[in-house]
Amino acid sequence: MYMIDAVIRPGALDDVMEKLHEVEIFGCTAVETKGFGRQRGHCERYRGGDLEVGFIPKIMLKICVSESFKDACVKAIQEGACNGNLGDGKIFVYKIESVVRIRTGERDHDALHDTP
Repeated sequence: MYMIDAVIRPGALDDVMEKLHEVEIFGCTAVETKGFGRQRGHCERYRGGDLEVGFIPKIMLKICVSESFKDACVKAIQEGACNGNLGDGKIFVYKIESVVRIRTGERDHDALHDTP
């Protein structure tokens, strides 16, 4: 099992969700967050003056998948989030030791919706 964390632009969320549905990934958690990378923030106007804002609004998607869905999930996020500009985001993939569905007590692969 793998956890995939993707930090994307808020405007890319609908496209990413559409791509995830195409590869039969129907569950994820979305968290509103702020961050910056090479874009180094942005300027906003406040009371007639420019204000440098260091953190930019982003969405972090957290998706737990079995190994058979890992590559398809990463590709779907990349295709949905990429517009070729700075700030498209990052995808982090790491192994998960265990998953427990609270309601039923199912563990690991049985606790994921994506098991065949």
